[in-house]
Amino acid sequence: MQRLLLAAALLAFAGGARAATVTPVYAHDLPDVAGKEGAMLTVVLAPGETSPVHRHNADVFVYVLSGAIVMQVKGGAPETLHAGQTFYEAPSDIHVVGSNASKTRPAKFIAFFVKDKGAPAVVPVP
Repeated sequence: MQRLLLAAALLAFAGGARAATVTPVYAHDLPDVAGKEGAMLTVVLAPGETSPVHRHNADVFVYVLSGAIVMQVKGGAPETLHAGQTFYEAPSDIHVVGSNASKTRPAKFIAFFVKDKGAPAVVPVP
């Protein structure tokens, strides 16, 4: 059930006409951190795909597996990340840019969340 909820929340990540392909990989309670869980998933962004502005109720660690993505949190500069590079978002960050840097090739990354158990992983920001 945890995985289904996480996947449903992250499908809202993509927005627009195309939806990111989100695949839950693993979720587990963190026994030494009361009330927290870890969750890992892969995200594939279609060529040119972007996500709407959002935030996460989590610490999020991103690792790019293939292609290139552009990430930016409010107040920060945009960063173009290529395969093998990483990105971090704090629970209070507002994610203003999340997009595939290529108009012709998909991009794939893995995201690892540390969040309150049962809390939504993605929260839209108007």
